[in-house]
Amino acid sequence: MRDINQFTITQAVKDSFKTEPDSRFEGLLHGLIQHLHDFTREQNVTHEEWMAALDFLYRCGQISTPERHEFILLSDVLGWSALVDMINTRGGATEGSNLGPFYLDNAPAKTLGADLGDGRDGVVVLVHGRVTDTLKNPLPGAVIDTWQADSAGTYPIQEEGQDKYDLRGKFSCDENARYYYTTVLPKPYTVPYDGPVGDLLRAGNRHAWRAPHMHFIVTAPRMAGITTEIFFRNTEYLDNDAVFGVRRSLVADIKPAKDLDKLGYALDKQPDAVIEFDFVLAPEG
Repeated sequence: MRDINQFTITQAVKDSFKTEPDSRFEGLLHGLIQHLHDFTREQNVTHEEWMAALDFLYRCGQISTPERHEFILLSDVLGWSALVDMINTRGGATEGSNLGPFYLDNAPAKTLGADLGDGRDGVVVLVHGRVTDTLKNPLPGAVIDTWQADSAGTYPIQEEGQDKYDLRGKFSCDENARYYYTTVLPKPYTVPYDGPVGDLLRAGNRHAWRAPHMHFIVTAPRMAGITTEIFFRNTEYLDNDAVFGVRRSLVADIKPAKDLDKLGYALDKQPDAVIEFDFVLAPEG
């Protein structure tokens, strides 16, 4: 160690971790150390810049709560979340998209046809479709976990006094692998802008607007689950979404509500418009 210098320290740090040789953990850890050290040398990082970076990460932790995860937001605006989604989308399956910072894993179970809008103002939309595997076989009992912003672009979880489980629900598909429910059409909104990630966006002359969307996690036995979003054609920010979440395959049409009787759905609320989207899951493994 007495002869360590800026060029030998990287290997010394790698060697200091007693990992299992050639394990996935060793590869990830050593790769991170290598890239971090290479970046520091290439950019000649100063003490002030190093401390500013650590302070930024500290502030991300300070502002995070069970309802707001600033590190996920940071990953989103840096495109890291989108890149991981793209790398891990399985052939033939619905493309993945951002989890976002407001997911709650214990959303209430809802019956098919329920309304998630809870009396909120806005365009009432029927959201429906089927869940199949990559060979188009239906997956009855597949679970749709959904959450979204309201017609003002706000998640209830962000509003003091609101039920944080509003505009959220888990639906089990019927015997034909269909899901259906009504809700309000969400509007564009800015990602949380009052913390360190907001400071980063302003410093980089970046806007914070997200294209309007709904979030989904779709799962079924023996299938690889997906985390994704649905976007809507002819709405704002499709081409410059702040977290790079939009994929062409995830953009759905909003159509007038008509001939609903042909669908055979029992709905709690009459919709003004219809969004149809089918999810496809790939087998596990």
